Amino acid sequence: MKIEIPTPLRVYTNQQATVTVEARTVAQAVASLTALYPEFQKHLYTPDGKLRSFVNLYLNDEDVRYLPGREETAVGPTDTLSIIPSIAGGCWPQGQTRLRRKN
Repeated sequence: MKIEIPTPLRVYTNQQATVTVEARTVAQAVASLTALYPEFQKHLYTPDGKLRSFVNLYLNDEDVRYLPGREETAVGPTDTLSIIPSIAGGCWPQGQTRLRRKN
């Protein structure tokens, strides 16, 4: 199966946009990825082995969290797993609490 790597995390896959692995489940696919690229592990999982809350996995455009089998969902050789980190941030300009309308 193919795993799509987001641009900010490609530094851990030698700049590869996709990595091909053999796996039977989503969990095995991610385990194969981290076996190939061990530095990737700490960016996907907490020290106690849980998927980080800001990491989203999509199997063929379906959010893995909402699939009946979640990370134990079966995968095949033609499937695509996308790793999508949540993006947060931004702030109001210095001293402003909201955008002001110019008249």
